[in-house]
Order: sequence, then C-alpha cells, then structure tokens
Amino acid sequence: MTPDRPELDLSVVIPVYNEEGSLPHLIPELSQALQQLDCSYEIIAVDDGSRDESVSVLRTLQEQEPRLRVIQFRRNFGQTAAFSAGFDYARGEVIITMDADGQNDPADIPRLLEVMEEGDHDLVNGWRQSRKEPLLTRKLPSKIANWLIANTSDVHLHDRGCSLKAMDHDLVKQMRLYGELHRFIPEVASLIGARIAEVPVTDRPRKAGESKYGALTRTPRVILDLITVSFLLSYSNRPMQLFGGVGLLSSGLGMAILGYLAGAKVLRGLLYGAEAFRSFRIGTNPWTMLAVLLTVLGVQFLMMGLLGEILTRTYYEAQEKPIYVVRKVFEINEE
Repeated sequence: MTPDRPELDLSVVIPVYNEEGSLPHLIPELSQALQQLDCSYEIIAVDDGSRDESVSVLRTLQEQEPRLRVIQFRRNFGQTAAFSAGFDYARGEVIITMDADGQNDPADIPRLLEVMEEGDHDLVNGWRQSRKEPLLTRKLPSKIANWLIANTSDVHLHDRGCSLKAMDHDLVKQMRLYGELHRFIPEVASLIGARIAEVPVTDRPRKAGESKYGALTRTPRVILDLITVSFLLSYSNRPMQLFGGVGLLSSGLGMAILGYLAGAKVLRGLLYGAEAFRSFRIGTNPWTMLAVLLTVLGVQFLMMGLLGEILTRTYYEAQEKPIYVVRKVFEINEE
C-alpha cells in the first residue's frame, strides 16, 4: 500500500501522560520555534489516558495555537501506542517526536531538519550529551543499555532514550510499533533500510511533574524487546537458521548424553557382568530426565515466544488494526 502524500511540511508528535504542569510552558515555546521555520506545521498531542487535567490544559492551549490537535485515548495504552497514534494522524512531510515534560528543547528542531536534508537521511536521532539526570539510576543504566543494543542490533547510536527525533513521512507510515518498541524506533526503521544519523541536542531539567518510569521497572521490558528486535533484524526472513541451529545443538547434546549413558551401561556390563548391566537403568537416570526436560521446555518456550511475536505482527498488519482506541479527536479547522 502506498502511503498517503503529506499535506503539511512538519508534524510534531507529543505523547502526553499526566503533564498538566509542563504543557503550558512547552506548547507556546514549541509554537514559537516552529513559526520561525516559516513552514506549514501541526502539533499532535496524544493523551495516553492521563488522570490529571492534561486534556483540559491542551484544550485551553488550542485557543492560542489552532494548529494543535489533541487525540485522547479511552485509557492508558502506553507510550508506544501514543507514538503509533500520532504517526497515523500525522500529515507532515517530516515528523518530529518529542517528550511532553519539557526536557527536549524545541530550539534543536532546526538542526535536526538541517542534518536530515543535507545528508538525505530518513531518521535523525537526538543525542543528549549533557544529561540532567542522576548518574547511577539513569545515566549509567542508559549507557550500558545503549552499548548492549548497539552491539546486538548493529545500529550504532549513543542515545536511544532521547525522544527528540526527525523522521521522513514515508518511513513513519511504513513502520509498525507494538509492545514497547518505541524505544527501538531506529532499529525498527533499519528493518526497512532507513538511513540514520545522530545529532547532539540539549537536555533540560524537568520543569514540573516527575518521571513516569524508573530503571528497575524498565529494564526487564527493554531486555525482552531487545530479544524481539534482534530476532526481527537477523532472522525474521530466515527463522530456520535460528530454530534449526538451536534444534541441532539441543539434539546433538541429547544424543551425546544418551550415547554416553548407553556406552556406560555396556561398559559396566562387560566389566562387571550381566547383573551390573541390568542394574544400570538409563530410563530412570535423573541426569537423563533432567536433560530431556530442560531441552524440551527451553526450545518450546523460546519458539512459542518468537512465533507468537510473528503472529502478532501478521495479525495487526494484515488487518491494519491499530493498537489503541481513540475516544475523541479535538482540532480547530482553519478557514
């Protein structure tokens, strides 16, 4: 399916979750930065089931900025779904993503667009070189995660946690995000051959509110999604090389153990006689039972997880079914 052609020059997608204190500062600042670019634009704020007055604040801000569009979810679906909804509704030739907490500086947007145009890149990722966050709880885990992801996925970026990105319209319309894959947008983009660049950007302290997640709660999900992305990057079109390799290894190990036990039984009979041969029981040997149990369960669980991931992607993409439910869309039509 050919993506619809963009109607505007620029779309800015902002996931929002309980950010009533940050939005009154961010939206006017963002509008001022976009007006200086002398281009047609829209701001898409996706409310991810906020429990505070974020939607009311956004509706009030629409009176000052009519190009602000507000998408309200019926409940909290997560940041990945919020990005996905913003991408579906975006009409710009270039799509910018950023956080609603004010830590991303709208003044960095022109630099992202400049690098994108100069290098003919499909995606330009922000790189927060001087992060205003604690070292042990945020910076260090982020450095370790970025190093691990870069070496696993072969997409070498310094800062995947930066939401400030610029992406080509066609690239965004071809991407499908599920689970928690918003953290792996560059990796998902690389699946379809995107050209990716990285630009240093400003990281500012949060003006209001608090972070919605911590390193401890985020780490398990990142690891699981990293396994998924690594599989999609390396084996999505040749899964037998992965499953076949695991199967050969596990089968070879199982046959080696059984061969050893059978040889030990025969050798025991030759050395100590028929009674010793009969007393050495392979079928009830705990090592045999443990080896078979672990091998079968490990292969089954791994295959069920990865096959389930493929089935999920097929289900959504075949039906073009979104992973969110929109309650209302607030926008002011300009005459």
